[in-house]
Amino acid sequence: MAITKVYIVYYSLYGHVDTMAREVHRGAASVEGVEATLWRVPEMLSDVILTKMKAPPKANDIAEIRPEQLLDADGFIFGFPSRFGMMPSQFNAFFDGTSALWASQALAGKPAGIFWSTGFHGGGQELSALTAITQLAHHGMLFVPLGYTFGSGMFEMNEVKGGSAYGAGTFAADGSRKPTELELQQAFYQGKYIAEITRKLKS
Repeated sequence: MAITKVYIVYYSLYGHVDTMAREVHRGAASVEGVEATLWRVPEMLSDVILTKMKAPPKANDIAEIRPEQLLDADGFIFGFPSRFGMMPSQFNAFFDGTSALWASQALAGKPAGIFWSTGFHGGGQELSALTAITQLAHHGMLFVPLGYTFGSGMFEMNEVKGGSAYGAGTFAADGSRKPTELELQQAFYQGKYIAEITRKLKS
């Protein structure tokens, strides 16, 4: 059986997206025949600024990705914290660096999903996904939303839960809130779901 490669590419400042990304990775890696790899986009802020922002150190077990390395993957799941309803400048800069891939449409036809973190309900839980879709569209990638395939977890009303039909999500609040068990379950599910679709498309 040919190996299907799924890249989970993310940016995390305070660790919330990192936690979600690892669960997305676990879900993708649980699919037979799928090789899932975690990558993080390069940081643009200096160590001095990061210290002033009280950002924790980056995970040292995840390598940074270069735009040209996207060519090696069969599918993607992109994750980031929301900045005013959009992906942060670090992730936008990474996509800006893919112009050569765009010019040749090298990523066209490859499936891609999105997951995210916002501070509160009005912080862009759905808008972050909608604005990120433009990047996928220009590359010709196939956006893979969750829809309501997560089942009863999509209709939870007794607890605060991030995410939507567009993908998995979490709330960070003032930074002290961590992804809940239900949010992590949705992240795992998204990784598995998109990995299965990527495998089908490759075959």
